[in-house]
Amino acid sequence: MEAISKNFFLYLSNNKVLDRFAKRFGTSFGADKIVGGETFSQAIPIIKQLNHDGLQVTVDHLGEFVTSEAEAKDRANECVDTIRLIDKHQLGSEVSLKLTSLGLDISQDLVMENMERILTEAESKGITVTIDMEDSSRCGSTLEIYKALKEKHKNLGTVIQSYLYRSDEDLDDLNSYNPYLRLVKGAYKESGKVAFVEKEMVDSNLKRLIKKNLENGHYTAVASHDDAMIEYTKQLEDELKLSRNQFEFQMLYGMRNETQKQLVKEGYTVRVYLPYGEDWYGYFMRRLAERPANIAFAIKGIFSK
Repeated sequence: MEAISKNFFLYLSNNKVLDRFAKRFGTSFGADKIVGGETFSQAIPIIKQLNHDGLQVTVDHLGEFVTSEAEAKDRANECVDTIRLIDKHQLGSEVSLKLTSLGLDISQDLVMENMERILTEAESKGITVTIDMEDSSRCGSTLEIYKALKEKHKNLGTVIQSYLYRSDEDLDDLNSYNPYLRLVKGAYKESGKVAFVEKEMVDSNLKRLIKKNLENGHYTAVASHDDAMIEYTKQLEDELKLSRNQFEFQMLYGMRNETQKQLVKEGYTVRVYLPYGEDWYGYFMRRLAERPANIAFAIKGIFSK
């Protein structure tokens, strides 16, 4: 039943008609429990509170199905404006973004132009930018763009997904770039031809990637709500004699709040992934697919309005 539920919500996440419908009604379907608002201004008080609680943040202006150069440039402008506001308000926040929102499906030159603007602005403000990973069809092009940009910009990270077969080799390929990597399980519907379908294999591969990246001496963001993955990272801290400035834990806004605060009390860096924007629909559907318990957020949201 869980597999059926996951496939159902992943299918819905790609529905452009429902995406347009969702924009009309805002985040009233429970998405406000895990999305910081429809504008960055709405997210600022949330970030300030998270920072007050000892949590770091990375913000993501949600945007999917970008099909025009003008819209891609608007997305880039939004990222630049967000970076300036983070600096103005002295927020403890990085910026995450998806290359498709900046025109990946239109032109690589367009993406590079938009990314150069964003990274130059972020560098001037001392803010780190992370390129989110999308589905497997875009993985190769995303990493090639990351490597090209990393040659010039040091304030840049990206994401590796443990459910893809290729990820171990990708980690080796990125080793010489001194990468800042967010390591995750992965949230897209993928074929067994390119990805592990068994949870045990995905988990095992994530542990292998975490250990390898830390052994390689690179800053590692362990992005998981899984208690077993958190405990494994703590074990590696002892085993590899790691400093706590070599890694951090990352979790999604609105999930595992008490665990986040407990890790902060224990002296770990915890970063909250806080999405915002009108294009919240695809993100929300993937969160429902990942964890059936999240469906309760949606039901509660609908009937409490």
